[in-house]
Amino acid sequence: MARDLKPEATGRARLDSLTGLRFWAALAVVLYHLSRQAGELPGISDLAWYGRSGVTFFFILSGFVLAWTYDGKTVPAGVFLWRRFARIWPLLAVSTVASVAVWRALGTEVSLRGVAATLALVNSWVPERSYLVGGNPAAWSLSDEAWFYLLFPVLLALPLMRSPRGRAVIAVAVCAGSVGVWLSGALFTDSLVRLWALDYFPPTRTLQFVLGVAAGLAVKRGWRPPCGLGAAVALVIVWHLVLIPWSDAVPDSVWYSPYSASHLLSAPFFALLVAAAATADVERRRTPFAGPAMVKLGQWSFAWYLFHEIVLRALVGAFGTPVGVPEIVGVWGATLVLSLALAAFAYHCLEHPLERLLRSRGPGGSARAPRAEQSVSAGPGQFPPRP
Repeated sequence: MARDLKPEATGRARLDSLTGLRFWAALAVVLYHLSRQAGELPGISDLAWYGRSGVTFFFILSGFVLAWTYDGKTVPAGVFLWRRFARIWPLLAVSTVASVAVWRALGTEVSLRGVAATLALVNSWVPERSYLVGGNPAAWSLSDEAWFYLLFPVLLALPLMRSPRGRAVIAVAVCAGSVGVWLSGALFTDSLVRLWALDYFPPTRTLQFVLGVAAGLAVKRGWRPPCGLGAAVALVIVWHLVLIPWSDAVPDSVWYSPYSASHLLSAPFFALLVAAAATADVERRRTPFAGPAMVKLGQWSFAWYLFHEIVLRALVGAFGTPVGVPEIVGVWGATLVLSLALAAFAYHCLEHPLERLLRSRGPGGSARAPRAEQSVSAGPGQFPPRP
């Protein structure tokens, strides 16, 4: 790894490309849900069949941006945790209420324990469907994020995180650990428990967050990734193309299927992508992800992946599962347009105002969030995966 530079040399750059990338990661998850719940579209669904790997991107991004934002700063733990609560909880609560309302309108029973666990940000710790789906199926990832936030101050203080060599050791260990976790799938006889342990369980996903923290500190202190942004994007695309013939050969129910591999083994590719995009921003190079439109879409992405599955569920519940390509295209299009419009409204009228309000009323008393921190969010999910 390259010699560290002073944080002042890189720490003031606006990481707009990371915000823009959030939209594409959210889109991957949206297309994943559309393909599995509203019918497949040739070509698109092949590539998006394991788009849930976008959650891995968000977990790495979360660690990266938090490390970038808070490295070298002294912030009381209570202030940090309140900021994170203000960032994710208000929209979680609103989307959970909306999700429960849609379920009840469709005549589906809702577990009150699951809803309570969702709102308490602990639902991903329990290997039961009623908890993991909870009030909003996307919210399991926020439960993982809450765990990451508790760990973050400890990670930032680790001696290994303070040197280039130590961060390299952490990165290698985390990537090797991800392979080990994936191989451990062979030890589970219960497919439901295996799915939870490899996909939802917060300590499992912590590996991705830790990789993001190490990458964020490295880039801020002067390290540069071995490939540029274009090559990093190509690696991510090639990885998902590899999953297509793999998925044709191995069903999702088998432990060595690409379902778990798609998000456990994609971490190095996403870490390179995040590091390359941040490096381009630091060096003031133009990227296709940093334009005003992309930044705006990226800002809406948190609300988008919290609400898109609710909109999809309502449409399918009201009009039935689409049959035939024209109907599938209609449901896809309606879901994309309506959920993105709802996300824009939620960001401007709920998410951002409520975050500012809570920040101003809580520890620290500041309504203003560091710009880089605006890129932090978790990813959506669904349990179990649809056949």
